[in-house]
Amino acid sequence: MRPLRYSINVTLDGCCHHEAGLAPDEESMQYWTAEMERADALLYGRMTYQMMESAWRKPATGAWPGWMGDWEIPFAEAIDRAKKYVVSSTLDVADWNSELLRGDVEQAVRQLKQEPGEGLWVGGVTLPLALADHGLIDEYEFVVHPVLAGHGPTLLAGLGERVRLELVDRRDFRSGAIAMRYRPTQQTE
Repeated sequence: MRPLRYSINVTLDGCCHHEAGLAPDEESMQYWTAEMERADALLYGRMTYQMMESAWRKPATGAWPGWMGDWEIPFAEAIDRAKKYVVSSTLDVADWNSELLRGDVEQAVRQLKQEPGEGLWVGGVTLPLALADHGLIDEYEFVVHPVLAGHGPTLLAGLGERVRLELVDRRDFRSGAIAMRYRPTQQTE
């Protein structure tokens, strides 16, 4: 069974809006590239899929846009070529190396987890909340930024049950951000 890992950037006060934390730098992009490459496939809800596609899909010209620094290209290439599953009841097509998942999300993700491989990677806000409520997330990875946002969507707001976690890895960045990886203990409260 392949594990499902939830990964996201978050501020100290729990905001997980993509613009609330520190701007990406070379060190953080190297980290996220390596983490993404550990996954067999990415799992997104519609909004996260569309946001990531608009930023990281390789243009039809075959050349990355001029705004992208050389240190961002490995991440762009990794996400562009990754297999993606998109949970959506409103999209008709997902064509960025993607397959739409419709219907019973819990069952669809359980089936994906049963396939052989290294793991699945989920990002975003809404879909991970539903997956956490179903006990489907095997690992939580938070890159905590030394910022207080004061507003915006917060991490796993509305979670039905408390989930106890144990720290399994930690990495400090020069920017002051800290990547922490947790696994749920068998006990939920």
